[in-house]
Amino acid sequence: MNTQPIRGRRRLLASAALAVALGASGAVAQEKPADHVDGPAAAYEPSMTTLGQLQLEIPGRKADDPVMTQEEFNEASTIYFERCAGCHGVLRKGATGKPLTTDITRANGYEYLQSFINYGSPAGMPNWGTSGEMTEAQVDLMARYLLLEPPAPPEFGMPEMRASWKLIVPPADRPTEKMNDIDIDNLFSVTLRDSGQVALIDGKTYEIHAVIDTGYAVHISRISASGRYLFVIGRDALVNMVDLWMETPATVAQIKVGSEARSIETSKMEGYEDKYAIAGSYWPPQYVIMDGDTLEPLKIESTRGMIYDEQTYHPEPRVASIVASHYNPEFIVNVKETGKILLVDYSDIKNLKVTEIEAERFLHDGGFDSTKRYFLVAANARGKVAVVDTKEGELTALIETGGATPHPGRGANFVHPVYGPVWATSHLGDETVALIGTDPEGHADHAWKMVQSFYALGGGSLFIKTHPESNHLYVDAPLNPDPEISASVAVFKIDEMTEAEPEYVTLPIGEWAGIAEGQPRVVQGEFNKEGTEIWFSVWNGKEQESAIVVVDDKTLELKHVIKDPRLITPTGKFNVFNTRQDVY
Repeated sequence: MNTQPIRGRRRLLASAALAVALGASGAVAQEKPADHVDGPAAAYEPSMTTLGQLQLEIPGRKADDPVMTQEEFNEASTIYFERCAGCHGVLRKGATGKPLTTDITRANGYEYLQSFINYGSPAGMPNWGTSGEMTEAQVDLMARYLLLEPPAPPEFGMPEMRASWKLIVPPADRPTEKMNDIDIDNLFSVTLRDSGQVALIDGKTYEIHAVIDTGYAVHISRISASGRYLFVIGRDALVNMVDLWMETPATVAQIKVGSEARSIETSKMEGYEDKYAIAGSYWPPQYVIMDGDTLEPLKIESTRGMIYDEQTYHPEPRVASIVASHYNPEFIVNVKETGKILLVDYSDIKNLKVTEIEAERFLHDGGFDSTKRYFLVAANARGKVAVVDTKEGELTALIETGGATPHPGRGANFVHPVYGPVWATSHLGDETVALIGTDPEGHADHAWKMVQSFYALGGGSLFIKTHPESNHLYVDAPLNPDPEISASVAVFKIDEMTEAEPEYVTLPIGEWAGIAEGQPRVVQGEFNKEGTEIWFSVWNGKEQESAIVVVDDKTLELKHVIKDPRLITPTGKFNVFNTRQDVY
């Protein structure tokens, strides 16, 4: 096995704009290459409530509606939830993907829809049929389904949340001191996507301390301010609260906050540590503030309202990323469709104060600059990054990244040899990396501008990563249709970024994993606490072998491969210390 990185410049690829997230296939509209094996990017097995399982009735039947049985409708609703809702919305109003309301779908007609679903488009619509992800019968079913009015799932308010809430171990019955010898600060919470679990892995010994049942397709892990509690949320909106002090860490509280969700965070300000948790939902479009010790739901706020620029009503403004301010007792809540960033003051939730900042539509993910004062969030379908001053509570800038669909994860902070402190994002839709200046005091001429753009491996990137102790910037490309690229990572030397087009080395992470079957996709680098190692998930099919590859950051050589039958479709990884301290 070759354990050496490969040096080279960017590879010129005819890559389609991949406007998809972890829940969508990386396939594009083309004939399927003989050596291309579609991976697990869209292979879902729901573990909790989906739209189909809700048994929604066919809405508003009309005489000219296509013939569809209730059983077919339930199947189509499930497929739509699993494959389509993340981009097009539950009510099909569009976001990252185009609107699919009936005024549009009926004007285009069945044959157009059937062909579009089957073959996809270069603009980012996956080729569900020709890739083999959907059968011919399923393509036909979905084309007919899109000619019907979308079903509205039921609301999910306080009665439903309280009915789902489980206080498994009350605070009084939990340990009063740490009962294990785990180095919690160097623990990794690893999403096991298709098994509905997270694995807690030791950052030094690589031992799996626990595998914990969670919800369907866990999206993120977040840590309480004290570092004791781990919070995870799945796409099914199920929240698990794990006590890391227990002899074997386990879930102590659980709640369902809706039908679909992505985000959770905890209060961080002095005097409010571990007091509150907040979760945001895609459906219903709302957020809920919960007790930080028990997950008891305390206050629910809807995000339905007017789009910031058009001033027209939107029924489904989904809550994307949420972070906790380091300067004020506030949660920063990003609302996709209305383009608003909400600063939610949790100092008095009975008399809740919310600052509404007009930013840009289709807000998605983002993170803080190195000072933790400024929050940068991608408005991905608009190709922009919004910057918010969390100390003053105002919009600082809107910056065009020059690429298609910025998808930074939490981004990457480092000191550029020319431009000073910068924050970086890669892109789903093309191979570019954009650097934004973040130092208005020391480098005023470069602040809140895109100071450099250069090429990485190819489109389909989801995450970009570095660490204060590292001289390297890592860029993945798991949704690229080229199997070699989706299994590799580009690495740039920070101190060599003086060139307009800096060189990178390619790490063949998939090859290093030694996995013979499937098309493993390499995703989301995460550093250990010391910043000496970076871990990558080698994400394969549910029935195939997956792994985690550990790379020595100084030498860029393979250090260790973690393999275990329990590591089923590992994706996101969150180091406790780095996540709690917003180190990225």
